[in-house]
Order: sequence, then C-alpha cells, then structure tokens
Amino acid sequence: MARYTGPVCRLCRRAGMKLFLKGERCFTPKCAVERRPTPPGASPSDRRRRKESEYSIQLKEKQKARNIYGILERQFHKHFVTAERQPGVTGENLLRLLEMRLDNVVYRLGFADSRRQARQLVLHGHITLNGRRTDIASAQVKSGDTVAVHASSRTNEYFKTVSETLTRKTVPRWLELDPPALSGRISDRPARQDIDINLNEALVVEYYSR
Repeated sequence: MARYTGPVCRLCRRAGMKLFLKGERCFTPKCAVERRPTPPGASPSDRRRRKESEYSIQLKEKQKARNIYGILERQFHKHFVTAERQPGVTGENLLRLLEMRLDNVVYRLGFADSRRQARQLVLHGHITLNGRRTDIASAQVKSGDTVAVHASSRTNEYFKTVSETLTRKTVPRWLELDPPALSGRISDRPARQDIDINLNEALVVEYYSR
C-alpha cells in the first residue's frame, strides 16, 4: 500500500501548525514546530510576505487535511466523492468519513499515540472489528460496531503498557471505551463539534469544486 514515508515533522512545519503526527513528542519541547517554526527551506531571517492566491489557500487546507489523517491524494479524493453524494453538508460529511475510518477510531480510543501508529497496528492484525480480525485501515465503522485489541495481542508488552494508561484517556462523545477489555464501541456518528481538528473543511470543498 502506498504511503508517505518522509519526515512527518516537515509536514507540520509546512502547515505552520502542529498536526500531532508524532504522538507524545508533539507535546514536548522536541516538537519541530516549537524548535523551527519556519517552513522547510525558509530562513528565519526571510521576512518576505507574498499575497497567497485563493487556489493556494484552498490547496494548503486540503493538504493539511490529508496530512492529519495520513491519506494519499487518490484515497482522499474518493472520500470526497463519497461525501459529495451523501445528503447534508459535504465538508462535514467528509470529516465524518475520515473520522470513522478504522485507523482513526483506533487512535481516538487511545490504542495508539498517532494515526500512523494506529494504521500500523491495524495492518499487523492487532485489531478486531466486531470480533473479526481486520487489516484494512480504511475500513468504515458504523454506529454499534465494536473495535478491540485481538485476544492474542493483549499479552504483547506494548498493549500491557497501553492498558495501564487507558483509564486516563478521554475519548470523543461518539465513542465508548472499555479499558479493562481493551475495546471500544461506536455509539453514534460524530458531529462537527465532536471533531477537534483545526481545519476549514469548506476550503477543501471549494478546492475540489473548482
């Protein structure tokens, strides 16, 4: 499966904000945005300001959304086409589809420190969806589904550590977490106010609607 394999801190610096792509590191002074707030290739002494075109602003917002969820262009555009066909506001539909990807749910439940790590857990077969092991990170969950760590993986040292920290985790309103069982349930579809990312999804819609 194609994926971005370059330095993720570079993506945060390009966006000019923390995208929280490296888990706990993003909350420490080691965060690249804290240490080097300028975009890649730019000197701190470079104070030139160019007026951005409308297209450039839309493109940056789309790229930011892609980078946050760790999705390449082809798959991201497929999500947009699906969102456009659904009733309701296209931008909110898009964010809902992205949030209800299996890898994102694993991240939101606290089983992983980042979406990239969550995707790896899914691909390696550590996660079950409704009791069945699945390695499809892009699988769409729905209300009533249960996501859990596979029984054979619970003795893994990584998940032993995770189980000790889950009681301190706060999950979104639309998820229910059962720390002792290393499982979670999707209780509802996320509303826009439940999605805590700094993104103007209307600009993404405008980009694809040109």
